[in-house]
Amino acid sequence: MPLPLSLDQTINGVVREEWGRILAALTKAIGDLQLAEDCLQEAVARAIKRWPEAGIPDSPAAWLIRTARNIAIDRFRRDARHDRALPELTLLAETVAEDDPIDEAIPDKRLEMIFTCCHPALEEKTRVALTLRTLGGLTTEEIAASFLDAPATMAQRLVRAKRKIRAAGIPYRIPETSDLPERMQAVLSVIYLIFSRGNTATAAQSQHLSAEAIRLGRILCQLLPDDAEVAGLLALMLLTDARKAGRLDRDGHFLPLEQQNRRRWDKARIAEGDSILRKALGRGAVGPYQLQAAISACHATSPSWQDTNWTEIAALYGLLIQMVPTPVVRLNHAVALSYAGQLEQGYAILNGLQGNATLREYQPFHAARADLAARSGDVSAAKKHYAKAIALSVSPTEQLFLSAKSDSLSG
Repeated sequence: MPLPLSLDQTINGVVREEWGRILAALTKAIGDLQLAEDCLQEAVARAIKRWPEAGIPDSPAAWLIRTARNIAIDRFRRDARHDRALPELTLLAETVAEDDPIDEAIPDKRLEMIFTCCHPALEEKTRVALTLRTLGGLTTEEIAASFLDAPATMAQRLVRAKRKIRAAGIPYRIPETSDLPERMQAVLSVIYLIFSRGNTATAAQSQHLSAEAIRLGRILCQLLPDDAEVAGLLALMLLTDARKAGRLDRDGHFLPLEQQNRRRWDKARIAEGDSILRKALGRGAVGPYQLQAAISACHATSPSWQDTNWTEIAALYGLLIQMVPTPVVRLNHAVALSYAGQLEQGYAILNGLQGNATLREYQPFHAARADLAARSGDVSAAKKHYAKAIALSVSPTEQLFLSAKSDSLSG
């Protein structure tokens, strides 16, 4: 018999919102991510069976961690190898009562878990998947769909990652001060990769990832309220996500920034992102994510395409190049210069990047070269670059847009 909708929604909501916090606390106490997840999944299964009859507890999350902790203790008592974890689990049991608010009852170990999931010993795709599973509370099926993988393939990837964490002795702790900046960059990179995947997705299965990344960004801001770059990343995601409703017209066709209806942008989200950014910049420790957020804010707060302050945007990209001198940043700097009245200089920079291996199969590079070539009057080159951009595009709406741009050129 299916659960009542309200109960089903409650369980799903608790699992999604509190999964990371519960799992992180259990893992820290147990020292085994796979075992902690198994115990939590069994606790959720018991909730599905018990709550329809007994009613929803006052604090569903506290009930889940109590139950998962008891399952873990029972398993440990049957296995003498885990005796060393019993004192920590017993302490956790004593501090969590069924009606305790989760903020007061459960020690927050999510920061330790984030660093574990994003450890450099794990490959990039695994870091993303593990972060979504352990902190985002997404199911294996949801993560697999986001990557367009088979669920069994993703399940194997996650199992291998947990085994590697255990075998390599990757600790569940915040890194030492000397290692913290580098490790923090890895964490921010994973969250931004999750956001970017959802933000640029054409498949509906992947589009929810941008919302998950923003939620993870909010969690990280709560855990590290004084970190300006953490705030900068959240601001960047909010300011970018706020404009997503304007990217397609009502028929689903792609719209470039200059053609977007800015009334469809999320003004509340823009205001929130801009406020977070201003506070972050006020701390005086400016980093790459804050600069990218400042660039996004220039676009998001401009009343029209014509009013966009391209000179400021070009200057911000100039600063970003000093911190992150990648080909993609140089590409964006060149485009900004072209709109700031320096078309010839921007076009020269792009042509100078044509031999870069990173950009050879990068669709935005060829689309940008086509645009600048067309604006420079080089129609033949523009058509050639548009053809390359169309061939590299995986989005049908972008292909239609680029084809129309190419067809509009005379000569």
